[in-house]
Amino acid sequence: MLDRLQDTPPDALLALISQFAADERADKIDLGVGVYRTDDGATPVFEAVKGGERRLLDEQDSKSYLGPEGDKGFVKALMPIVFGADADTGDLIDGLQTPGGTGAVRLAVALAELAGVTRVHLGAPSWPNHVPIIEDVGLEAVTFSHSNDDGSADIDALLEVIRAGGEGDAVLIHACCHNPTGVDYSAEQWDAIADALSTSPVLPIIDSAYQGLGEGLEEDAAGLRKVLTKVPYALVAYSCDKNFGLYRDRVGAFYIKVAKADDMGPALSNAAALARANWSMPPDHGAATVRIVLSDEGLRKTWFTELESMRKRLRWVRAYLAGADNKVEGVPLAHLEEQNGLFAMLPLNKDQIGRLKTDHGVYMAGSGRINIAGLTKGNIDKFIAALADVAA
Repeated sequence: MLDRLQDTPPDALLALISQFAADERADKIDLGVGVYRTDDGATPVFEAVKGGERRLLDEQDSKSYLGPEGDKGFVKALMPIVFGADADTGDLIDGLQTPGGTGAVRLAVALAELAGVTRVHLGAPSWPNHVPIIEDVGLEAVTFSHSNDDGSADIDALLEVIRAGGEGDAVLIHACCHNPTGVDYSAEQWDAIADALSTSPVLPIIDSAYQGLGEGLEEDAAGLRKVLTKVPYALVAYSCDKNFGLYRDRVGAFYIKVAKADDMGPALSNAAALARANWSMPPDHGAATVRIVLSDEGLRKTWFTELESMRKRLRWVRAYLAGADNKVEGVPLAHLEEQNGLFAMLPLNKDQIGRLKTDHGVYMAGSGRINIAGLTKGNIDKFIAALADVAA
């Protein structure tokens, strides 16, 4: 029966990776792959993670199964980071370990479907895997405008979805460092979002994949926390792949917020059954390492320092690009300094993006998304000059 299968379109980003690798120019620039890079262009293993892994190597006494819930110690250790050290979560918030943030999103959408959700609304553009996950679960993905032409968030579009929504609707919201635009909601806008959700039957699904890479660990979680204080039910997908640099270890968590403690047992048991059917149980190594890091005062401080260094570098790149706003005709850059995280969108057409690659060795997604971590002190001026050339 396999002869009935049709080719699927090749992944454009994977093709871009191959093209970049084959380019022999020494000064080529990779702005496509969505991983953090240092100013030397490396994606290193965190020192805190290495310390946690050494502890794990010495202390781990078994590789036996953990079950579909994964490492519950990891799930609990992460909760003060996500929900606040002083948050009284009680019996109203609990969760499971997942294979990366992707697994957490999948579990959130699948549990929402079991609970009666038929449509998931999300701002466009969004992370390219959101819609495929929603549709693969069998739900309708309905998009609305996420950002305005001036680089600000289109808060009115989101509020309209929340206020007009009914039973069977869910809305997927990025907690911070929006992928791919970098456009986040302000503190005042999060207040409006939380207030709107408090009187709406729409189920919030919050995807937090980049906490700590925007304005700070606390600041990046502030909007999520505001929503959870106002709504009876919510689902949260969380990734440690970026803020711990554990991309290939696939470290994520899925949390459920319920209105009353009696609701948690059925919610968790259904989530565990879905996890069992999808991946049986998540990989342990990365999550166990994070648990050790967060449980050890010295390693935790080292992680804070490393994360702050990452955030400062991303902010420097954004400020530098914003300072070159008058050097690139027709491509506004000033607003990039007000945005957050790894990604930004540039208003370039396909011809301009093609010329950046062909003429200048600058590789970026065809949508205009760039990973700003690919820019360093050694190549950022070349990028600005290349941008000015193709935009002229």
